[in-house]
Amino acid sequence: MKTPRRRAREFTVQALYQSALTQAPVAEIAKNIRESSDFKKADDELFTTLFFGTHANQKEYIQLIRPLLDRDENDLSPIERAVLLMACHELSAMPETPYPVIINEAIEVTKTFGGTDGHKFVNGILDKLAVQLRPNDPQRH
Repeated sequence: MKTPRRRAREFTVQALYQSALTQAPVAEIAKNIRESSDFKKADDELFTTLFFGTHANQKEYIQLIRPLLDRDENDLSPIERAVLLMACHELSAMPETPYPVIINEAIEVTKTFGGTDGHKFVNGILDKLAVQLRPNDPQRH
């Protein structure tokens, strides 16, 4: 059974994916996502925070992610890119969420929407990103 927070993350990835492909206004994308029949089962506050925060800061986040990639950023699947950006936002802007939870959620969302081994790639990048963004996290020691 998916939690409301997992659903919010899945909808965030869908919204980021739509944004990357259509260049539609973010408010319009968010409105369309919220009209989905399953959205009522999602954490709307988390969706709002993740989607708008990630979208607003994606240029900064891709700068953090780019050096960790083993391929050109243009070769990322749109799903992997959306998941990495969303997780980067959570790691950067939401210290109340433990980093292992962020990484695990990103892996699970990638398994839902991504390619066969996409979750392994996402896991590797996020492990490195967590060290960089949360160097003093007590869970690391």
